[in-house]
Amino acid sequence: MVTHSRKSLPLIQDPEQLEARLKEIPLEPGVYYMRDASDNILYIGKSKKLRSRLRQYFNGQDTRSRIPTMMRLVTEVEFIVTDTEAEALALEANLIRQHQPHYNVLLKDDKKYPYLCITWSDPYPRIFITRRRQMGNSRDRYYGPYVDTQLLRSTLALVKRIFPLRQRPQPLFKDRPCLNYDIGRCPGVCQGLIQPDDYRKTLQKVAMIFQGRSGELVDTLTEQMEQAAEALNFEHAARLRDQIQGLKELGADQKVALSDDTISRDAIALVADDHHACVQLFQIRAGRLVGRLGYVADARSGEPGAILQRVLEEHFQTVDPVEIPTEILVQHELPEADILAAYLSQAKGRKVSIVHPQRQSKADLLEMVERNAAYELARTQRVVDRNNQAMQDLAEILDLPEWPRRIEGYDISHIQGSDAVASQVVFVDGLPAKQHYRHFKIKNPDVRPGHSDDFASMAEVITRRFRKYANAKARGEQIRRWNESSVLTRQSTSFSDFPDLVMIDGGKGQLSAVVNALREMNLLEEIRVVSLAKQREEIFLPGESLPLVTEAEQPGVQLLRRLRDEAHRFAVTFHRQQRSKRMQRSRLDEVPGLGHYRQKQLLATFRSIDYIREATVEQLAAVPGIGPKMAEQIYEYFHPTQEAEAIS
Repeated sequence: MVTHSRKSLPLIQDPEQLEARLKEIPLEPGVYYMRDASDNILYIGKSKKLRSRLRQYFNGQDTRSRIPTMMRLVTEVEFIVTDTEAEALALEANLIRQHQPHYNVLLKDDKKYPYLCITWSDPYPRIFITRRRQMGNSRDRYYGPYVDTQLLRSTLALVKRIFPLRQRPQPLFKDRPCLNYDIGRCPGVCQGLIQPDDYRKTLQKVAMIFQGRSGELVDTLTEQMEQAAEALNFEHAARLRDQIQGLKELGADQKVALSDDTISRDAIALVADDHHACVQLFQIRAGRLVGRLGYVADARSGEPGAILQRVLEEHFQTVDPVEIPTEILVQHELPEADILAAYLSQAKGRKVSIVHPQRQSKADLLEMVERNAAYELARTQRVVDRNNQAMQDLAEILDLPEWPRRIEGYDISHIQGSDAVASQVVFVDGLPAKQHYRHFKIKNPDVRPGHSDDFASMAEVITRRFRKYANAKARGEQIRRWNESSVLTRQSTSFSDFPDLVMIDGGKGQLSAVVNALREMNLLEEIRVVSLAKQREEIFLPGESLPLVTEAEQPGVQLLRRLRDEAHRFAVTFHRQQRSKRMQRSRLDEVPGLGHYRQKQLLATFRSIDYIREATVEQLAAVPGIGPKMAEQIYEYFHPTQEAEAIS
C-alpha cells in the first residue's frame, strides 16, 4: 500500500498537490482509498488503470450525485496495485466489508433473510438455517440469503427425509444412537457408525440441491440406481429410487418459461424509495427457479447500477465456481460490468456474460424479478411505518423533543442473589440492534447467594455503562447524542452510542436507584430514563409517585414492552449460562490438581459431567492436557474403590 503524508486541505482545492499525487499513481489495475482530514476512509474503489480512474473523480467526469460532496472532503489518496482486474475486484469487496466506508454502496445487515449453513470445517458437517452469517471459518459454506423462509424450511425438512443426515447438534445418548437411526433418518453420526468421508459424500449431494444442481444430482443417482439393479442390490436401488422421486417432487413447481432453458442464468433487479433499495436475485438452472435471494441496501448510497454491481460482487465472493451461471441478466447497466465479467469468467473457467436485455422473454423475466422486489419494498415500508408510529407515540407520551431513535433497556436476573447478571439491549428505529447488546456480571460483594439487591445491582450497571460519559463531561467535552450519520460513517467516537431514552425493567424502586446513580455522575439532565413495571405495564418517570396514564395497546407502550421483554430474555439466557457453567465446574473443582483450563478441555470433549463420569481412563487420557495420571485421578473420583467405600 502506498500512503502519503497528511494534509488537512482537500486535494480538489490544491491543484498543484493534486497533480503531483496523480503522477505518483501508476496506470495499473488495483484498489484505491480516499480519506478525509480525520483519517476516515470515505470511499474504496477498483480500476483497470488507477491513475485514469482517479483523475475522473477530480476533473468532474464522474457524475454520480454523491461524488461532488465526497471530493470536497478528500485530503489523501492511497492505493494497492494488483496483478489482475479480478484480484482488484476480490480485494475491493473484502476491504469494503472490513471498513464499511460511508460513500460506498453498503448492504444492510438484514436479519429477516435467512441463510442455510453447511459446516464443512467439522468432521461430521452440520446443516442448519441461520440468520447470522459468521465468516470465522472459510471452509463453512453459506447459501442465501433466501427470501421465502417457509420454502427454505420445508425444503430442508424434505431433504432430511430424502437423505440420512445428522439430526441433532449433540448426541442424545452416550452409548447408543437415538430413534432417528432406527428409522433410517440418521446414519449414526453420534456413535461413529459412519465414516466421516462417507458422510461427507452424502452431504455433498445435499449441497448440490442448494447449488441449483438438482438435475445433475438426479442424473447421477439414476445411473447409480441402474448399476445397483444390475448388481442385484435391489435394496440399495430402492433407496436411490426414493431419493430420485423426492428430488423430482422438490422442484415440481419451479418451472420458469424461457425459450432456451438449457442455459443457467441469474436475473437481478431492484426497486427503491428514498431510503431503502430492495434487491431480488433469481437463480434459474435448466429452466427452473432454484433460488430467490434478497438483499437490502441504502438507496442513498449509489445509483441503481452501482447497487446491483455491489450485490453481485458480494454474492459471488462466497459461491463455488460451479454455482456461477453462464449468463447474468441485469435491470440496469453496471458501471464496471467488464471487470465483474472477467472476474467471474476466470473463476468459472469459461465465459460469463452480463446482459442488459431490452425485449422478449429475458426482459419479461427481469420484470417478474422487479415485481417481487417491489413486494419486498412494500413490506419493508410497512415495518418502517409501524416503527415510526411507535416512536412518534412514545415521544408524545414522554414529552420528548425528538423521536427516540436509540432506546436502551436494562434488566437484572438471578436466583436469590446467585449468578447475578444484567442485560443491556438496544433498539434502533424500533428494531433490535443486536450488535450493541451487552452483558454485565454483577460485581457488588453484597449481592451473593442468599442475599439479593436489585436496586444496587441496577445502579451498578448504569454506572458502568455511563461512566465514560461522566468522565468526558468532567473534562469539559461535549456529549453528542446518537444520530444516523455517526452510524453511517462508522465514526470511532465514544459518544456515537449515547441513547435518546433508557428504560429500566422494574418499578419506582429500581428507577430511584438509577436516578441516584445518574445524579452522582452529573448526567441526570442528559439522560432521559423511565421504568416499565411488569404487573400493570405502568410507565414511571423520575420524581413522580404515580404512573403515566396510558393504554396498553398504544404503539409507544407496545414498543417499550417489546424492549422490556427482549431485555428480560437476554438477561435470563445469560444467567442460565452462568449457572450451568458453575454447576458443571463445582463437581470438577473437587478433583485434586484439576485446574480451570483442564476442566474446560474435559467439558469441551464430553459436554457434561454425566459423560465424564461414564468415560474410561483411556478416553479421559486422550483429552488434550489430561495425562494418564490425571485421568486415573478423575476416574477414581467418580468411581471410588471398594476400600474407600467401606471406610466411608
